[in-house]
Amino acid sequence: MSNTEHPNQSGPFEPRYLAFLETITQLRPSLHRYCARMTGSVMDGEDVVQEALFEAYRKLEKFDDGRALKPWLFRIAHNRCIDFLRKRGVRIEAETAAAGPDQVESNELLALGLGGALEHLVISLPPKERACVLLKDVFDHSLEEVAELVESTVGGVKAALHRGRARIKASPTPRKIQAPGNPELVQLLGLYVERFNRRDWNGVRELISADAQLRVVARYAGPLAGSPYFGRYEQLPGPWRLAVGEIDGEPMVIVFEGEAGTWTRRWLVRLEVVNQRIGRITDYVFCPWILEAATSTNLATS
Repeated sequence: MSNTEHPNQSGPFEPRYLAFLETITQLRPSLHRYCARMTGSVMDGEDVVQEALFEAYRKLEKFDDGRALKPWLFRIAHNRCIDFLRKRGVRIEAETAAAGPDQVESNELLALGLGGALEHLVISLPPKERACVLLKDVFDHSLEEVAELVESTVGGVKAALHRGRARIKASPTPRKIQAPGNPELVQLLGLYVERFNRRDWNGVRELISADAQLRVVARYAGPLAGSPYFGRYEQLPGPWRLAVGEIDGEPMVIVFEGEAGTWTRRWLVRLEVVNQRIGRITDYVFCPWILEAATSTNLATS
C-alpha cells in the first residue's frame, strides 16, 4: 500500500481497512478510554483514535508481526494525543527524569483509589504525568511498558508517577473543560430530533445545508446528499427514537433502541452548525463504547 493511500476517501471505507478494524475490535474501547482521558473529551478522544488507527493502517506493512499489537497501537494513539494537546495550545511543562524520587510508594496508589474516579482526575495533570498515571494506575501497564509508550526511561516514569499522584492528592477537583453554550445548536438539535422521530425526512433535510458532509465513523465519509443515511434508520430492525442530550457538556443527539417497553441508550450523533444550518453529521453507531466513557449523558428532552 502506498503512503498516499488513505482509507478515509469520499464514500464507503475500503474493505481492507474495515478488515483491519475487525481484527482490533476488542482493543478499540480501551484505546478510546485512554484517548478520552488524555484529551479531556470523549468525542475528541474518538477523533484521535480514528486518526491513530488510520496511521496504524498505513504502517501495517512495516509492522513486525513478532511484536505485540496492543502496545504498538497505544504508542501511536499516545503520540496523537500529544499532538492534539499541542495543537489545542495546552502548555506542556518541562519535565526531567531526575525530578522526584526514584521509588514510588505503594500506598500512594491506595490513597488515590482505583476506577473511574481516578480517570477523571488526571485531566488536571500535565500531559506526561497524565499519560503515566493512566497507563500505570488505570490500564495496569508495567513501568517498562509505560516508559516505551511515552518514550522515556523507567526512572522518568517513576518520577512522573510520583509528581502526578502527588498533584492529584493535593488538588482533588480537576479542571473542567466546558464547551461553551451554543443556543443555536441546541435549537437545531431539537428540531432535528422532533422531525427525525416523525420520519419527516423532507423536514429534516430543510435543516441541513446542501453541501453537508456525513461521517459514519469507521464506515463512511463523504457528502450527505445521495447517501442512504436516512434510509438506514428506516431499516433498523426494532423500535428506536432520538433525544437531545448532553455528553460531557456538549449538546448531542442520543439514539435509543426500545425493547419490552424500555428504552436503552445505544449511540451518539454529533451535529455541527454552519451558517444556521447543519453542515456536518457524525454518527457513532459503530462506537457504542463512547457512551460508557462519558462522564454524563443527561437528556435535555425525553
